[in-house]
Amino acid sequence: MKDINGKVIWIIGCSSGIGFALAKELSELGAILILSARRENKLEDLNNNLGGNHLVCPVDVESHKSLINAVNIIKEIYPNIDSAIFLPAIYLPHDGNKKDIKIIHKMLSVNIGGAFNMVDVLLPIFEKQKFGQIILCASVAGYRGLPMGQPYCASKAAIISYAESLKTELEHKNIDVKVINPGFVRTPLTDKNDFPMPMIIEPDIAAKAIIRGIKSRVFEIHFPKKFTYIMKILHILPAPLYFFIMRIIQKFIKK
Repeated sequence: MKDINGKVIWIIGCSSGIGFALAKELSELGAILILSARRENKLEDLNNNLGGNHLVCPVDVESHKSLINAVNIIKEIYPNIDSAIFLPAIYLPHDGNKKDIKIIHKMLSVNIGGAFNMVDVLLPIFEKQKFGQIILCASVAGYRGLPMGQPYCASKAAIISYAESLKTELEHKNIDVKVINPGFVRTPLTDKNDFPMPMIIEPDIAAKAIIRGIKSRVFEIHFPKKFTYIMKILHILPAPLYFFIMRIIQKFIKK
């Protein structure tokens, strides 16, 4: 997608954080937005802030039916959807405490199950119109299992794998698939952390990086580069060396 102006872009998960900032940046570039999240009041506030010209369409990504209903509403208004961006995530701090199994299942249901739900309702539309773009937000936390990082790391690793599979399966259908792997971004999710977050960036910087990726041919959109390349080095390390480093890090975290 070389030009954003006039493109219909569905942002799921834009009531706060990166999605909120991304909606603002895309609107300024002339995109026609479909604003989705669970909190309708937050979406209405965002839409009013953007001039009130976009479609507010609340969804619960855990519910396949909710996404079907949303798609039916969208199709009545717009003949095509150019791009869909999946950003919702549940996150728990990496504090080493035992996590409630119900919360773990909730996290997996939203973080990865929601992505499957979105793609399932979109594919028939993209296949019929013979083009489209699917963008799934994962994290550099999905590159490898981090100490005290599960189940968040596991859910983001699943998103990366899912996006890679979709890329190979759908590119011959003119459906572009991308994955977003952010480092630390100042959002309500990272506000839960009580540890130093190296090279943390503001949401507007993240949004600009995502837009550059949307307009390019790259598969992976990752930022900030200085931090993500460090994580990529960890990603390719042999297992014995990786686990040796993680043992050191874990001892440091527990102090």
